[in-house]
Amino acid sequence: MTRSAGSTEALRALPAVGELAGRLTGVPHPLAVHAARQAIAAARERVLAGGEAGDVEAEARRLAEAPELPLRRVLNATGVIVHTNLGRAPLHERAVAAIAHVAGGYSNLEYDLEEGARGSRQGHVEALLCELTGAEAAMVVNNGAGAVLLAAAALAGGRELIVSRGQLVEIGGAFRIPDVVAQSGARLVEVGTTNRTRRSDYERAIGEETGAILRAHQSNFRTVGFTAEVEIEELCSLGVPVIDDVGSGVLAPGVPELADEPPVRRSVAAGAAVVCCSGDKLLGGPQAGLMVGRREAIERCRSHPLARALRIDKLSLAALAATLDLHRDPAAARTLPVLAMLTAGEEELAARAERMRAAIGERARVLRASAKAGGGALPLLELEGPVCAVDPAPLSLGELAARLRAGDPPVVGRAREGWLLLDPRTLTDEEAGLAAAAVTRALAA
Repeated sequence: MTRSAGSTEALRALPAVGELAGRLTGVPHPLAVHAARQAIAAARERVLAGGEAGDVEAEARRLAEAPELPLRRVLNATGVIVHTNLGRAPLHERAVAAIAHVAGGYSNLEYDLEEGARGSRQGHVEALLCELTGAEAAMVVNNGAGAVLLAAAALAGGRELIVSRGQLVEIGGAFRIPDVVAQSGARLVEVGTTNRTRRSDYERAIGEETGAILRAHQSNFRTVGFTAEVEIEELCSLGVPVIDDVGSGVLAPGVPELADEPPVRRSVAAGAAVVCCSGDKLLGGPQAGLMVGRREAIERCRSHPLARALRIDKLSLAALAATLDLHRDPAAARTLPVLAMLTAGEEELAARAERMRAAIGERARVLRASAKAGGGALPLLELEGPVCAVDPAPLSLGELAARLRAGDPPVVGRAREGWLLLDPRTLTDEEAGLAAAAVTRALAA
């Protein structure tokens, strides 16, 4: 057989990308596809150079398995869906693929391919955001707090910013609304009380020095009982620009679990100058700060010097565009991991919990417990369902938890009355199998 014929046969023998990716069990699909594509390309080059194709599957697996780095994949068995310490919202596979698509080379991040001139990175998502929210204009920055900071600086810098005392909230990491306002250069004017603020409180505070009103959603707690607040429609009727920080970013309609969160579209329709929300909470995307609203107000934000300091990077932008595109179809939006976990049914969760119990054996049983949305969202929502509970004896609960954290991949569960709970709501079927195997190894060690 000639070399040319041998090369041809060797090339034909190479697996298809999808076939090879399917063999890489335990590897997330987008990463498996990327690794398979790289391994096949390298094997093809070797064959064309007169060499052997080699073990393509082994090479693909090597490429897919990340080296030991400080930032690692963790299995979240806590039942906290948007777990801030574990990276918040897991991304949809289309968002992961979008990141991989632009990460390995150059992109049209700020280049207009039609005109052959410099473009704007905001153009990749502005039309999508306007379509989804009804806003005149939109932009994105690197996180939700950055969005509020930029809006306050652009609309009220050097002037007064009116805020209800009941909305001077503190978010994670001891970051407080008054501190954000101070950094924007605006002068904070507090109105009302911690539990009751009326329209008349705002009207008395509005004057020549007023730059804007800030409304901050109480995303991580609720005030109940003898309370009163001014709705967004009434605030927008006061004749002063309104910055509405709605927190978690609800774009998906018709999801009962999201009923307590303010929808972005409502604030836009009410006439808010700028509506701010996060991209990595209930919206289900990457860390980002979304800003939608009136064209003149968004342009002021876009042209403010802070806009460059807070700009979003290309990888987050790619993931955000893919996530927003999914939100255009309500059925597709429900496949976003965050929404799928929020709305997971009893039968699905029970089957997953039972598979973990069976894999672990007599040291495990299925109990009931409540999961949480997390991430400073829906603080009153209790998502009751089945969990796999593990008896750590003869180990202590702390020792079993430590062994699981030290595993590969690490597994993080939660403790309750001496049991280690593995919540199936925050695990995929594949991850549940890996978690059960990790528990078995930890108990046997």
